[in-house]
Amino acid sequence: MQEKSPRRSNPERSKETRAALIKAARKLFINIGYAETGTPQIVDAAQVTRGALYHHFIDKRDLFRAVVISEAQAVADKIDLEAGITLNQFDALMAGCEAYFAAMAVAGRTRLLLIDGPSVLGNEEMERINTQTAGQKLHQGLTFALETRNLPNSLLEPLTQMLSACFDKAALAIAHGKSTRDYQAAIRILLEQFR
Repeated sequence: MQEKSPRRSNPERSKETRAALIKAARKLFINIGYAETGTPQIVDAAQVTRGALYHHFIDKRDLFRAVVISEAQAVADKIDLEAGITLNQFDALMAGCEAYFAAMAVAGRTRLLLIDGPSVLGNEEMERINTQTAGQKLHQGLTFALETRNLPNSLLEPLTQMLSACFDKAALAIAHGKSTRDYQAAIRILLEQFR
């Protein structure tokens, strides 16, 4: 007699369906691009119905937003994991930088977060997503760094924005074949101010 698999609750099935849609959409958005990806392709790849897609997401753009948020959160989680184990602020900033580069090296992530994300969702929405995820980690690190060096708090926002732009430009360059080591060394020079 064959054992029956345990029945899943509606919330469990709903969560699995949402995850399948995000996973399938992510792969398609990376491989063929946002504009070329149609919702029929997404539901086929996720092996769900169109009704299931529209139960979880308003439209393709809403699904794309969920993919971007998931990717941005993965970057923030990697930074938390690596930067949380250091002893001093400079080392924490450098560990966060290295974790950012490692997280952004995941196939397709620079395209989703730094190219297609701003194009599809707009810079303002991408900034909100960044502020709630990896950007928040940089903001926290710089807050502490400014406090320990007795620098004015008015520098926090400009420094966060400028360093975030540096990290993003570096991640794009690395994605196009430039040396990760060289960019890490260059960022180290910039962050030396907080040693």
